[in-house]
Amino acid sequence: MEKVFEVNIITPDKSIYKGEAFSLIVPAELGYLGVLANHAPLIANLVPGKITIREASKKLTTLDSKGKGFLEVSRNNATLLLDNI
Repeated sequence: MEKVFEVNIITPDKSIYKGEAFSLIVPAELGYLGVLANHAPLIANLVPGKITIREASKKLTTLDSKGKGFLEVSRNNATLLLDNI
């Protein structure tokens, strides 16, 4: 069984997404970055692009980010702080 981790996507106005996921792919400054459960602690700059979440329910969710932001991964939690989505 695949392990899951918590994903939170937040903008200044509201929370966009909160849930458990098997994987997360985000547009980082140097290219796309993948995150799985038990990922090492990480902070990365995000750029506009496609965010892909493979949810615990096997559903694939895709969001188009139009702004910049940050990704923090720590203790099986991935938090995306975006200025616009």
